[in-house]
Amino acid sequence: MAGARTLTRAPSAWAALVPVVALAAGLLFATSSQTAQGTDLRGGETTELAALIGARKDVLAGQEEQLAALQAQVQALTDQEASQNGAVAAAQAAGQSGSLSAGAVALTGRGVEIVLDDAPRRPDGSLPTGARPDDVVIHQSDVQAVVNAVWAAGADAVAIMDQRLIATSAVRCVGNVLLLQGRTYSPPFVVTAIGDSAAIRAQLAASPQVAVFQQAVEDYGLGFAVRDRPLVELPAYRGSFDMEYATAADG
Repeated sequence: MAGARTLTRAPSAWAALVPVVALAAGLLFATSSQTAQGTDLRGGETTELAALIGARKDVLAGQEEQLAALQAQVQALTDQEASQNGAVAAAQAAGQSGSLSAGAVALTGRGVEIVLDDAPRRPDGSLPTGARPDDVVIHQSDVQAVVNAVWAAGADAVAIMDQRLIATSAVRCVGNVLLLQGRTYSPPFVVTAIGDSAAIRAQLAASPQVAVFQQAVEDYGLGFAVRDRPLVELPAYRGSFDMEYATAADG
């Protein structure tokens, strides 16, 4: 008796195309090998991107210097005019009272320093037991949780790294790189604030979002330290205060 019956099909057009596809693939690989000549074809793209990022940082630094110089020039001219014109002096005084809360003035006072850092790898380079690569790095949500808690505690001023935060500041992360006001930073991330250190600590302890982060600190060894500082010096906000969409309401 014959064995189990098998289903047979007539040869399809694909069968005839297999040798052609294989030949084309071989020619493509050979051409790629000769073009690369032993190098990574994408290496040039990576190098070019790094160069573009560096060039963009240089442009940004130059623009910030130019902005600072123009702001200083405007301030000097305003001071000169205010010394001779009472109306200008009154307007300047009103503007200065608002600039304090807007972040346009450097401040000093007692406060806290908060450091967030990626978890260290084991000596053999492995991750903690049960951890994924994503678990052992600081995320945007971690930084935002801390900053929001500090503001909620009534801090007078807050900065991340060397950047003063204002109402329109946005904290963004790509991987474990922090993007803030046109600059990039790598961990550890340092948040400094002027305010009541006891109130800040209490708000950090009460925040549900910070609690999620602290659980990751315990599970995976992420860095999280809060230190009281008798004197914190925060720079003035150095960016533009121009609104992109909003305008002043009449009245």
